[in-house]
Amino acid sequence: MLNDPLRFWAVITQALGFTLIILLETWLGRGQAGPWQLAILAAMLVAALVIAVLRRYQNRRHLKEQERRRQLLQEDEEDN
Repeated sequence: MLNDPLRFWAVITQALGFTLIILLETWLGRGQAGPWQLAILAAMLVAALVIAVLRRYQNRRHLKEQERRRQLLQEDEEDN
C-alpha cells in the first residue's frame, strides 16, 4: 500500500471521513450533526473522484509508455 501513493490517499481520506462522521454523531447528536456529516460525505466523494481521475491518468500514461517501448523494440528488431 505504501508503494502506491494514490491507494494510500484513498484509504486515508475515506478512513478520516468515516471517523469524522462518527465523531460528529457522538459530539453533536443526530439532529445537529446531519449537515456537517453531509458536507464530510460530499468531501469524501470529491476526494474519491479526484483519486479515480488521477488513477486513470496514471494508467493511461503507463500504457502509452509501454506502447512506446514496444514500438522501439520492434523497430530495433527490424533493423537487425
